[in-house]
Amino acid sequence: MDPHFSAHDVHRCDLCETAIVHSYCYFCHVNLCKPCILDHILDEYDKHKIVPFKERRSTVTLVYPKCRTHPQKNCNLLCKNCNNLFVCSSCTASEQHRGHLFIDVTEVYKTKKNNIEKDTQELENLISPEYKEIALDLENQLANLDGGYEKLTTEMCKQGEQWHKEIDIVINKMKTEISEIKVKHRNILKKHSDEIKQIQSRIQQTLLALTEIEKSTEVYPTIEYISKIREFSKLPSKVHVSLPTFIPKQIDRQNLYNWFGNITPLTNTSVRELLDEPELVTTIQVRYHDDQYLRNVTCLHEDCIWTCGSTRNIKCFNITGALLQTINNKSEQRPNDIALDGDGNLLFCDGKSKTVNKVKNGKTEVLIRLQGWVPNNMCVNTTCDLLVTMYSDDTTQSKVVRYSRSTEKQTIQFDNEGKPLFSGDYDPKYITENRNHDICVADSKACAVVVVNQDGELRWRYTGHPSVTKTKLFIPRGITTDSHCRILTADCYNNCLHILDQNGQFLRYIENSGLQYPWGLCVDNDDTLFVSEYLTGNVKKIKFLR
Repeated sequence: MDPHFSAHDVHRCDLCETAIVHSYCYFCHVNLCKPCILDHILDEYDKHKIVPFKERRSTVTLVYPKCRTHPQKNCNLLCKNCNNLFVCSSCTASEQHRGHLFIDVTEVYKTKKNNIEKDTQELENLISPEYKEIALDLENQLANLDGGYEKLTTEMCKQGEQWHKEIDIVINKMKTEISEIKVKHRNILKKHSDEIKQIQSRIQQTLLALTEIEKSTEVYPTIEYISKIREFSKLPSKVHVSLPTFIPKQIDRQNLYNWFGNITPLTNTSVRELLDEPELVTTIQVRYHDDQYLRNVTCLHEDCIWTCGSTRNIKCFNITGALLQTINNKSEQRPNDIALDGDGNLLFCDGKSKTVNKVKNGKTEVLIRLQGWVPNNMCVNTTCDLLVTMYSDDTTQSKVVRYSRSTEKQTIQFDNEGKPLFSGDYDPKYITENRNHDICVADSKACAVVVVNQDGELRWRYTGHPSVTKTKLFIPRGITTDSHCRILTADCYNNCLHILDQNGQFLRYIENSGLQYPWGLCVDNDDTLFVSEYLTGNVKKIKFLR
């Protein structure tokens, strides 16, 4: 008896169905007892291969389906003309299949087995880890949810401590609002997490089924297997729901609730990954004379792109390069920088008059006038605060000042040890505020990107990324951020842009768009990047996100 089988698993002869099996015919895939061997080979068919039954285990025994028309025969062929119908050798000679094409089931079986093995490997090694990463990201967001909302509540209460007892009812009302948003936030993350886990479960079920098919010698489930790789390969976008932010306002008792602050709604957005190769969408020619150099670019959308350079003129173009509007700086000096406020009004820094100016309905008005300091660069954040980098008249100091309208709210100049955060000179210090409220300054003289939190505390400095191809000194110029808190800065001397994450980790370069001395940067509301080139006078529109 075959030691691989117990007593109740004794194999019988497939011909007489009573005697214990002795041999096996490889070609016919049948078990034979001693008396039946002779009968089996009496047909004088020359392809019979009889071996001892125990030796047949060195080769996988395929279990063929029985023929419905000829039950005594196995179906070892597929009729191509009949939608791959299983047929036996007797069927091939029948009138029904006369002139048809037949395929060896064994070859199809082997091909399917190979495909199953590939699917298993792809699911285990490629697709399943991607879902695991997405699930882990959602679990991390859920794990950090309480801490984030606790911080949000703490910020709100800090503002509340400065008020009198009559605002307690407003605080309680807002706490309730936060709790409700938190429930929605959790539900959104749980919903996406559950969806991912369901797909992961289906993948595991598929893997188990594939494993069973791989182990099984049953032909039918193998032949009927349909790959699910295409279905599982369509990965869902990564989901990142941003925490609401508390936005404090000036105290006004008559409008207590409105003025206390706002809680931003949940933003349930899919994370847009970086393109492997950024795409140059178009090039806009905005220079009109060879002696004019282009410096700054700003926009809210591609329909209205503002630029300025080495002359006093500030020009607005559309995406085709058509000039829409020209603003002249009355001081006869080139603007140090330009920006757009929340209403789309143009702002510009004038170093000669030491002013920040606003252009509204074609008229220029002074928004901020400095004494002892010169405005250098600026940006407008999501709450419409104005952040201005400036240097002292003697060019020995630099600082960042936050304004609400024309009122100074915050000054950032020194670290916790009393040391200057920024180099003290008139070189450009382009500035932007990230979505996480970090303030990012491209300090050209210091050859570094300096990032502080919203309280002005130093978070990190970035001084470039080691590269065998970027041999010139890293001197950052323009700086901007995208909707996912990634930071982009212009490396003009190496003709590229650096992309960093919000913690200062280098992600990649943008260097394949033919950039020549990139200077100014801005990202519009759709995360489209615009880059101004100092020497060529071009503005390049670049798609860098999926």
